[in-house]
Amino acid sequence: MQKQSISFKETGYFSELICDYLDENELLKSFYNRFPNIDAFKFQMEEKTASFKLKNRNVLVENIQKQYKNLEASAVTLANIESLLQPNTFTITTGHQLNLFTGPLYFLFKIISTINLTKQLKTAYPEHNFVPVYWMATEDHDFDEINYFNFKGKKVVWNKDASGAVGALSTIGLEAVFNVISSEFGTSKHAEYLKKLFKSAYLEHENLAEATQYLVNELFKDYGLVIIDANQRELKHVFAPYIKEELLNNSAFKTVSKTNEALLKTSSSYKIQVNPREINLFYLDENLRERIVFEDEVYKVLNTTITFSESEILKHLEEVPERFSPNVIMRPLYQEVILPNLCYIGGGGELAYWFQLKDFFNDVKVPFPILLLRNSALLQNENQFKKLKNLNVSLKHLFLNKHAFINKRVRDISNINIDFSNQKEHLKKQFKELYTLAEQTDKSFLGAVKAQEVKQVKGLEVLEKRLLKAQKRKLKDDIERATIIKDELFPNQSLQERHINFSQMYLEFGDGLIKSLFSILNPLESTFFVLCV
Repeated sequence: MQKQSISFKETGYFSELICDYLDENELLKSFYNRFPNIDAFKFQMEEKTASFKLKNRNVLVENIQKQYKNLEASAVTLANIESLLQPNTFTITTGHQLNLFTGPLYFLFKIISTINLTKQLKTAYPEHNFVPVYWMATEDHDFDEINYFNFKGKKVVWNKDASGAVGALSTIGLEAVFNVISSEFGTSKHAEYLKKLFKSAYLEHENLAEATQYLVNELFKDYGLVIIDANQRELKHVFAPYIKEELLNNSAFKTVSKTNEALLKTSSSYKIQVNPREINLFYLDENLRERIVFEDEVYKVLNTTITFSESEILKHLEEVPERFSPNVIMRPLYQEVILPNLCYIGGGGELAYWFQLKDFFNDVKVPFPILLLRNSALLQNENQFKKLKNLNVSLKHLFLNKHAFINKRVRDISNINIDFSNQKEHLKKQFKELYTLAEQTDKSFLGAVKAQEVKQVKGLEVLEKRLLKAQKRKLKDDIERATIIKDELFPNQSLQERHINFSQMYLEFGDGLIKSLFSILNPLESTFFVLCV
């Protein structure tokens, strides 16, 4: 596998907030705890050790072992689970929705980044243990976000009426999806493996949480990955004091709202990813996940007739903590309370909302984890790599949007100069002299000079566009060859990793795909990888 790289900023696909974070911009330092480098983990371990209770480790391990009872776990995964009982063991965590058949390709990058970081930390700190964790978002309820995956330009969809937490959804009806992919995948050896994987996961397990757990375990069990469904009574019981605080005092709303204001003042380019509610909790029951609100001196579950007085809801929390589900603001806190976690690995959008939470964590006295942007990569096959090389398309050129890519291509291969920048610059210098002359004679002429300058610059731009258009027609075949590869690598003019499913790549590369990614991706190397598999 050949590796090239380009900065995240140069790709044009990452927000200013994320690029500033990667540059360790001083303006952002108050919004996170420690920047992700090997040395920072020493201090993170000290901070987590001082706050994480041994009894919480016992509850965690007992619960995970129960979740793995019906799963064929590898010896290394079982050893990782057992090691969580020890005070010198820590987790590195990533999380993801329960997307059908893993969803976009970056799902692999998230988990591989997580596993590779634990290996690097073990080398740097051999006296400690580091366990890679995949947190399944079983409590999410937005089915439309997860019920499909993209395969070779087609959308494979699971059509189903759904309500409540997606983890509990029955897998009945996925036979129809299996029939579709059986036709689409073909009959190769790699296709047969994918079909068997899909069938075993989705047709032989009762709900989406179990199906996803099986699928991810099959892909990564040899690497010691521990998969957690946190929608568990015992784990919610550990988190209950924080749920109580949220119900009574609206702590998250007050603190996060202030942080949001501070973020917006830091830079006009920064965007608020999530807005807090007064109560950042849902009520969970069979086929139900609805917001809890406090209105007219009672707690209500929206879109239901369920209501509680203060004493009733606190008693309910004590009796059935599993009925209370954290939203996007509270879920990170839940994770950090029940796990001996050091670092969260996520995409740009995820890290953006974590930046909103540091002061909230400080207020509730829970260590804020190190935040690490997951690895990103563009995968090419050998044929695509050779064509781009022969066409002399650079990485910076490749990541331009389609319109700019075509224009750049025309200028690169044209035998005439279609860049009128020099002429425009010369024209502006001439008009600068005219402005000086007008100032010295009659200032009323300044408007006329400006109008003439705009007219002539616009004339040059029109000529440039017409010449570019003519050259596009003349060089049509060459441009089409380059554009075809561009479209293959950037489906729907978006990053490949955010669009296609891993199955599309697995059909071509087989087992070598995941093995190669493990050998190449480096979570602490903050660059966008371009790989020839």
